[in-house]
Amino acid sequence: MKRIIYLLLLATLNVGITFSQEIFDLRRCIETGLEKNYSIRMIRNEQVISDNNATPGNAGYLPTFDMNGGISGSMYDTRNKLTDGTTEKTNAVNSESANVGLNVNWTVFDGFGIQATYQTLKELKQLGELNTRITIEDFVASLSAEYYNLIRQKTRLQNLRATLALSRERLRIVEERYYIGSMSRLDLQQAQVDFNADSSNVINQLETLHRSRIQLNTLMALDNVEEQIQLKDSMIIPNTFLDEAELWNSTQTSNVSLQIAQKKVSLSELDYKKARSRNYPYVRLNAGYGYTANWYEIGATDWQQRLGLNYGVTVGFTLFDGFNRRREQRNSRLQIENKNLQLLEMDLSLRADMSNLWMAYENNLNLWSLEKENLMAAQENYNIAIERYKLGDLSGIELREAQNSLLNAEERRSIAEYSTKICEISLLQLSGQLFEYFLPVEE
Repeated sequence: MKRIIYLLLLATLNVGITFSQEIFDLRRCIETGLEKNYSIRMIRNEQVISDNNATPGNAGYLPTFDMNGGISGSMYDTRNKLTDGTTEKTNAVNSESANVGLNVNWTVFDGFGIQATYQTLKELKQLGELNTRITIEDFVASLSAEYYNLIRQKTRLQNLRATLALSRERLRIVEERYYIGSMSRLDLQQAQVDFNADSSNVINQLETLHRSRIQLNTLMALDNVEEQIQLKDSMIIPNTFLDEAELWNSTQTSNVSLQIAQKKVSLSELDYKKARSRNYPYVRLNAGYGYTANWYEIGATDWQQRLGLNYGVTVGFTLFDGFNRRREQRNSRLQIENKNLQLLEMDLSLRADMSNLWMAYENNLNLWSLEKENLMAAQENYNIAIERYKLGDLSGIELREAQNSLLNAEERRSIAEYSTKICEISLLQLSGQLFEYFLPVEE
């Protein structure tokens, strides 16, 4: 028994002693995670890529300018047979040419395809922002849940330690009575078994608490994942003032998944516009300004140079392409219909999620209220039981039942608190109010 007590004290010191522990409230945990978490940093880079792509030049609005130059030459032998029957031979004839020029190409009109492409890029930019937001919302929800889970595990450890203290007191009483001959060896052994069982529960809970703390540190991407952070909050206090109608109205306007589905409808409509742009002619302008020089070793001209401007306009229209335009436009219309159906499906799914989460939220609130009453009754029941046990009017088994009832009542209340908080987080995320609730703007 002394060895078990020593191990418990050692574990308690390892967890309880805090050398310059940093104090974290939920807001600081979230802000730290948003700054350092690797997944958040990667999704933000993806958003910057989408922002960089949404430019008029990438859409094709602007002309392209190319400058090029080069030099080339040739060396050959010539043999010419003249009409008088003589033959002229020239060996190692060398000719060279050099050129440099600036060229401009510009698609002025392509059936409104450029406009549709630019609008698509801007929609993709907004879609990137929504993807970043939904990733951040998922992260905030996960981190908040783990924050409250760590509080719950600490509360459970306190309850188990309190139970262990009760078992230690019972074991002390039994030992004293056993040595004076008023209790049997069986009573002593049973008290020892119960004490050992409670000691084991405390040791196992220390491991559970450690895993929760490590998970929270991982989400925050702390440099030292084993850092002994200290939470500012020691209790879970559910919000009992949520309103279902208000949450649903906010869901219809602020839910990120719904907004993403709406963006996909807009993108499919723009794809249809790009497909229709092939029904129109296209107009392209081109111009160039350059210098060309040629050197000759034979002939009447020794060298020649040209400097000047060239320009042109190209107008084209696809008369027949194997009915591919018709096929693409028909498929684009079907895609629009599918995206609208997905939007309706998303709306229905959100309504079902809201209904289920609200039912769970109300049930857990009722359970929380009930378990608080049960805990008061279990505490009073145990106080009566321990007094009767000290007087010898209650057996050890009956005392153990009262002790277990108290522990179970504490555990059920803790579970009800945590479950209510998780439902609250889910409802706020569903309605798009997660940031406003956990990260309110500081005035």
